[in-house]
Amino acid sequence: MSKIKGGLGKGLAALIGPVEGETQPVEQKIDKKVETVVRETEGIVLIDIEKIRPNPFQPRADFDEKALDELKKSILEKGIIQPITVRRKEDYFELIAGERRVRAATDAGMNKIPAYIIEVKSDEEMLELALIENLQREYLNPIEIAISYQRLITECNLTYEQVAERIGKDRTTVINFIRLLRLPEPIQKALRENKISAGHARMLVSLPDEKTQFKIFNKIIKNDLNVRQVERLVRDINKKPEIKIKENQEVKGTSLIDIEQKLRQLLGTKVNINPKKDGKGEIIIEFYSNEDLDRLIELIMNLKNNI
Repeated sequence: MSKIKGGLGKGLAALIGPVEGETQPVEQKIDKKVETVVRETEGIVLIDIEKIRPNPFQPRADFDEKALDELKKSILEKGIIQPITVRRKEDYFELIAGERRVRAATDAGMNKIPAYIIEVKSDEEMLELALIENLQREYLNPIEIAISYQRLITECNLTYEQVAERIGKDRTTVINFIRLLRLPEPIQKALRENKISAGHARMLVSLPDEKTQFKIFNKIIKNDLNVRQVERLVRDINKKPEIKIKENQEVKGTSLIDIEQKLRQLLGTKVNINPKKDGKGEIIIEFYSNEDLDRLIELIMNLKNNI
């Protein structure tokens, strides 16, 4: 097996650092189990495609057949520009990143593919590498990104701030993507299939309930509304007072409704202010999972620290 000259893509370079353009020859050995020649140190090599197994932590759920066909044609014309990334297992290689390239190369009739072999000590590290590499290459749709952020938090025990640092985004971006997972599954599916944009989805998730979300979603699909139009609809809906007249309870004034709306936008969830006649009252902040509660606590603590 021969060594391949070349560079790494942005995502992979961010993970493991750049590769020197020219290196001195090093000793090589035969790995009988894998039946291929590899460098003593980690590096780019050609490996048999048939010895590659899928990544069990693959963050991608959707593979566009048209895009795969275009990649196949590009490979047939120019070869594989960016190597895949793998880790060595007992008698095969496990894919970390590059499933699209492996699929397209297989369809193109290739038997070998350039790969960067790196050492991964644990499944948790494997998951983090796979998620971050894919996120930095920006091949994922918004729901896949949201799921990836959530998995980094729940399975890799990272905070929102740490996720933001790992992927080079700000913390608000991470939070806004994770909020998309609160949308009903049919709306998430429409987002995955590019029937609505992430901008549409962010507007929908700020609505108070699923019934209202579906109502505006159907309007988007039927009338081909742009994000600005949806923003106006959502703003009008959220400004309407939720009039629940109970015994010994007054209807909310305009000022409290405005405060509710500001708190909803700030916290990214439903907020209700229930005043009482004696000047007291309560603020109800809703959360939808343990992770969502952690997000709200962290957000409130961060606001406190910035005061």
